[in-house]
Amino acid sequence: MSSRSPYIKLLPPSFSAWSPSGPNSRQIAVLMSGGVDSTVAAHLLREDGWEVLGITMQIPVWCGRQPRVCCGADAAFACAELGISHYYVDVAEAFERLIFEPFHKAYAAGKTPNPCVDCNSLLKFSLVWDFLKDKFGITYLATGHYARVVKSRGRAHLARAEDKAKDQSYFLYGIGAEKLNRFVLPLGDSTKVRVRSMAKQLNISVADRQESMELCFAEEGDYRAVLTRAEADNRGIMTDTRGNKIGTHKGIANYTIGQRQGLGYAAGKPLYVGKIDVETNTIALGTREEVSHRIISAEEVNVLIREQLEPHRKLFGKIRSYGEPRPCTVADMGQADMKVRFEKPQFAPCPGQRLVLYDETDRVVAGGIISSFVH
Repeated sequence: MSSRSPYIKLLPPSFSAWSPSGPNSRQIAVLMSGGVDSTVAAHLLREDGWEVLGITMQIPVWCGRQPRVCCGADAAFACAELGISHYYVDVAEAFERLIFEPFHKAYAAGKTPNPCVDCNSLLKFSLVWDFLKDKFGITYLATGHYARVVKSRGRAHLARAEDKAKDQSYFLYGIGAEKLNRFVLPLGDSTKVRVRSMAKQLNISVADRQESMELCFAEEGDYRAVLTRAEADNRGIMTDTRGNKIGTHKGIANYTIGQRQGLGYAAGKPLYVGKIDVETNTIALGTREEVSHRIISAEEVNVLIREQLEPHRKLFGKIRSYGEPRPCTVADMGQADMKVRFEKPQFAPCPGQRLVLYDETDRVVAGGIISSFVH
């Protein structure tokens, strides 16, 4: 990436221009996808007395490996129904440079990236938030994520949602700690059922819209759809964990650590991808026990509660977005990396995915990119 800042452009208002009448302290921008969650979040904020501005990021969507711009029309119409101003922000160049290009490089390196976390950390809560402050003077930002911002002794902390099954704090850990005081999450104490019911009562057009796909920039929702032919078709050797050849694979970019389906190898017992070696273009399969690990290291760590991150401190960690955080202790902490030891082996930690740590009150302590692991 060059030293030049990625290009971001504000487009004309979708309907009415932003014209606030109250103090800056009650003005807030809501990042809106056009889904039911962000729409209800905007409604709740308006009901709570905020002057709300709807913002939709225009990002490239790859269809048949060719990009087109996502228009986000549902978000604009939802804002019109709610009676709030709406603007598009063209972030296509920034998205391609900060999210999409690293996404490709990660799979080529045998890693499993998490573009949703990158989009939140590098784009939404950094470049876009700062851009909105410069353009509109708005310093508060809200989203429709299921997570909470809790206040304690004058500090704001990111925490898990009340509805643990919908909690999305794992994806938000990369926000700067200094911004949490101005970050608002209206759905943190709600449930999806309650939110959808509220949308129907409001009679807004997005009330019955289905859940958005996990990978927003791939039209099919499958990361393989946006890989180049060279990335997707580079066949190599498949081995067991002892290095014995047992078959061939279709190309390492088609596999992730922990994958069981689509391996093209029948062993009479469940086997999973346990190792991806880029230099030898090899993947190794192992049993669930062989691909589970207790000691996991992470790099590029973002710390939200510094005093909690010290050696031998008992915390709770997640190595993927779903499931409950598991007991672990901090084994080592550096300037931008950390190592934790789980009480029990964790299934298939993936380099490129995230390790997120929580304290006993569900507050996010820190998170980083998984770099290595051992038994």
